[in-house]
Amino acid sequence: MKLWRQWRVRILLFLAVLGPGIITANVDNDTGGILTYSQAGAQYGLLLLWTILPVTLALIVVQEMSARMGVVTGKGLSDLIREEFGLRMTFVMMILLVVVNYGNVVSEFSGVAASMQLFHVSKYLSVPICAAAVWVLVVKGDYKSVEKVFLVASVIYLAYIAAGVVSHPDWHEALKATITLPPRSVWQDKSYIYLTIGLIGTTIAPWMQFYLQSSVVDKGITVKQYKASRLDVIVGCFLTDIVAWFIIVACAATLYVHGMRNIQDASDAAGAMKPLAGEFAYILFAAGLFNASVFSASILPLSTAYTVCEGMGFESGLDKSLKEAPFFYWFYTALIVLGAGVVLWPDFPLVSVIILSQVLNGVLLPVIMIFMLRLINKHELMGKHTNSTWFNWVAWATAAIVIGLSLVMVWNKVMGS
Repeated sequence: MKLWRQWRVRILLFLAVLGPGIITANVDNDTGGILTYSQAGAQYGLLLLWTILPVTLALIVVQEMSARMGVVTGKGLSDLIREEFGLRMTFVMMILLVVVNYGNVVSEFSGVAASMQLFHVSKYLSVPICAAAVWVLVVKGDYKSVEKVFLVASVIYLAYIAAGVVSHPDWHEALKATITLPPRSVWQDKSYIYLTIGLIGTTIAPWMQFYLQSSVVDKGITVKQYKASRLDVIVGCFLTDIVAWFIIVACAATLYVHGMRNIQDASDAAGAMKPLAGEFAYILFAAGLFNASVFSASILPLSTAYTVCEGMGFESGLDKSLKEAPFFYWFYTALIVLGAGVVLWPDFPLVSVIILSQVLNGVLLPVIMIFMLRLINKHELMGKHTNSTWFNWVAWATAAIVIGLSLVMVWNKVMGS
């Protein structure tokens, strides 16, 4: 009986802080992420599944640090960077982040358009309706109601797991490929190396650290609740990478097996899957893409608004009204309108904008990682909650790998453009 009471308390505590970790991690499976995973499965079958394990570890390490800083300091990451490193550095960082995130917002609304076109709905109808729905949800709702909607959207990602199951893959080979490295010969293929970098690099984005930390602060999670909050982060990281695993497996079992290796857009994967795995798999994949696009189109502008307002000292947060935080809500509105509007523009260079945002993402990420590690190891700021020696080793190794991959991605994008 006593054991049950202890577990009941733990479960209730976990449910009380549930949200920021799971939501942030799942948004990582956005339109660009789904395209990357689909390409991995279509081009190389199961040969890239081994990346899922190190990617999950890296995601857990970085997300845990963000959440811990939010809980201990009660401040967002942008706030801390401004206080510790000065307004000039913060302003430059914010300009880069706004450009990066705007490109990502455009990408998400293009995902909305592409996914609904699979159901024969014009983008001139789907994009404005979704943009309006996203705006009403955030501007008219409070933190608790918005978070509940986002958690439901996180559950819908299970559609990709279902799509993987109905694709009837070879489960033994898939599990084997997850825990074993590929043959050495694949490393002679430049495309394989590039896609490996993309798979690992797409997991950790600058906006994620800002949004998670701000969400933890907005939710009012205290140090006493942190163990439960950390579990929220870890569960979120595992769930998002399980979804990624199933996307790769689904595309490997259908597109790769039938020689369909060229995926230009995430919606291409769904369309190509229809004659191979059936109507049900097609609907699941397309519905998953639509959910991911709308979900990310909600979160990315929100993350950007949080970052800019915190960095400039403006009021922000979903617990504030429009009158209390006018800049926060107007800036969010501008990102939604401009992001959706560009997708509707007939001849706008959409691909160039998305590529530019990816390059800037690679430039900004190493800087954010170094800021985070310096902040979390500052005893005056974090007290007894600084990184342990072991965690520092893992965190700095993760940072070094992420920085290296980001620089390689930037170099490849610049040289290839």
